[in-house]
Amino acid sequence: MTTLVERFLRYVSFDTQSDHTLGCCPSTKGQGILALQLQQELTALQLDDVKLDDNGYLTARLPSNTSTSIPAIGFIAHMDTAPDASGKDVKPQIIKNYQGGDISLGHGEVLSPAMYPELNQLHGDTLITTDGSTLLGADNKAGIAEIITAISYLKANPDIKHGDICIGFTPDEEIGRGADLFDVASFNAQWAYTIDGGPVGELEFENFNASAANVVCHGVNVHPGSAKGKMVNSMGIAAQFQALMPANETPERTEGYEGFYHLNSMQTSVAKTTLNYIIRDFEQTGLAQRKAFMQQKVKEFNIELGCERVELAISDSYNNMREMVEPHAHIIDIAKQAMIECDVQPDIKPIRGGTDGARLSFMGLPCPNIFTGGYNFHGIHEFITVEGMEKSVKVIVRLAALTAQKYA
Repeated sequence: MTTLVERFLRYVSFDTQSDHTLGCCPSTKGQGILALQLQQELTALQLDDVKLDDNGYLTARLPSNTSTSIPAIGFIAHMDTAPDASGKDVKPQIIKNYQGGDISLGHGEVLSPAMYPELNQLHGDTLITTDGSTLLGADNKAGIAEIITAISYLKANPDIKHGDICIGFTPDEEIGRGADLFDVASFNAQWAYTIDGGPVGELEFENFNASAANVVCHGVNVHPGSAKGKMVNSMGIAAQFQALMPANETPERTEGYEGFYHLNSMQTSVAKTTLNYIIRDFEQTGLAQRKAFMQQKVKEFNIELGCERVELAISDSYNNMREMVEPHAHIIDIAKQAMIECDVQPDIKPIRGGTDGARLSFMGLPCPNIFTGGYNFHGIHEFITVEGMEKSVKVIVRLAALTAQKYA
């Protein structure tokens, strides 16, 4: 029988980085290749309604094993990894019975409790890390492995009564498109859970309201040998504009419910520089204030420059799912109870980002987020614990059983 860890290690071998510059869905071929692999596995489990559509969305259903009318629930994870670090040729390392101290990953990288104090709480656990050159892919291949392992366990233990369990694996979540083409109606769940959180116990039904802001700085390019009084370097303008942004309202200086402005990437040349920001706030009023702040700074900066050299375009990305989930408080209560019964202390906290669940909640599928057991997503210091993954599987199984018990 395939184990949880074997599944996870197999899935992270697929290069599934998404790419926001490409308009197709899925945005990269690797996601489609993984989807085909997962389709074969779900079919081999003899699940019902296994379907992989042309856009890379994979769904399936474990049918109810009771005659009682039980609400259909879903579990959802995404197949892509973040563009922030390479997901190609991932070489996981397994650290058994971690006893503290620094972990040399390779490539000059060290996983240290000095930087990541949560390591101090993981003594005795088995860690799966990177080799220091790529991300790991626990976000969100751990979620996929955990869902399939839980479904496999339910299949093998028919004495655990449950209603219909709907499974969904989506592409392009990391570039904000994961829910774009998700067919909520045909998924046919009354509510769902994304298995896309971090450390053990995380249970989330709040996320940032999110917008993207592109600041385009226009310069004038002239040969540097005759540039005096003529050249206007757009990169210098961009640097001046970035200096106007609040230095203490960035991701690395905020936590909890604090919002931020994040310069995420830039494209530069003398003639034109584009600064790509993401703006985040848990309250709509706060997000509106942040957008207004940027608009005002652009206006003032252009006045200072004496001409319209800076343009700003803002687009909204997703909203805080709290308003869509709170009216269905029972789905949070069931998740909390499932965790407690699995000896996991629920840690209810806001998501300092977004998930497919945020968008899906506004599409009529209330969808809180549950932990995977992973840490430091999106970078070369990403790692996950085997024990955390195992607890996630137990919570999924217990969630299915508790739902059946409550509605029996």
